Amino acid sequence: MFVVIVEFDLHPERFEDFKARVQIQAEESLDKEDECHIFDVCIEPTRPNSILLYEIYGSAEAFQIHLESNHFKAFDAEVAPWITSKQVRQFERLER
Repeated sequence: MFVVIVEFDLHPERFEDFKARVQIQAEESLDKEDECHIFDVCIEPTRPNSILLYEIYGSAEAFQIHLESNHFKAFDAEVAPWITSKQVRQFERLER
C-alpha cells in the first residue's frame, strides 16, 4: 500500500472554504478511484489554518492516476490561491 500525507497551511480567510472543498475532494477520490482506500481530512486544534490529509492507495501508480484525474486537477486549481504552504510526503506501508 502507498501512503500519502499532505500538510496544508492556509490563508485564514479561506480556511473554511478549503475545509469544505477538501472534504468534497476526499469523497470524490473515494467514490471515483477504485485504488483510493482511505482519504482522511484532519485538523490540528492547536494549529489554526492547518489541514492534514492522510491517503492510502493500492500502489504508487494508483496515486499517479489520482494526480491525473479531472476531479483532482479541478480541486488543485481552485484551492491553490488559498494555500500559504504545502508539504507532501510519500511512504510505503509495511504489511503485517
